[in-house]
Amino acid sequence: MRRLGEKLRALRLRRGLSLRDLAVALGHPPSFNSYLSDVENGRRTPKLGFVLQLAAFFQVSMDQLTRDDQDLDAESGPATGDDDTR
Repeated sequence: MRRLGEKLRALRLRRGLSLRDLAVALGHPPSFNSYLSDVENGRRTPKLGFVLQLAAFFQVSMDQLTRDDQDLDAESGPATGDDDTR
């Protein structure tokens, strides 16, 4: 799970979200951005329930987020609801 923060940052940036925006989108107060920053930088390890919330929000599997041997797919966590790549 060492790469979780790296993966979280990548997914957040694909959506064009700031840490503050992500905090609010997940139903937390804007000040939750400091916790998200700590997770992204490997200073905190999130609890299982929060990882489940992240997986659901970004539409990725738990394995993709938590397993260091699995990378995110290029299509993981769509940036928008539009799919112009067909």
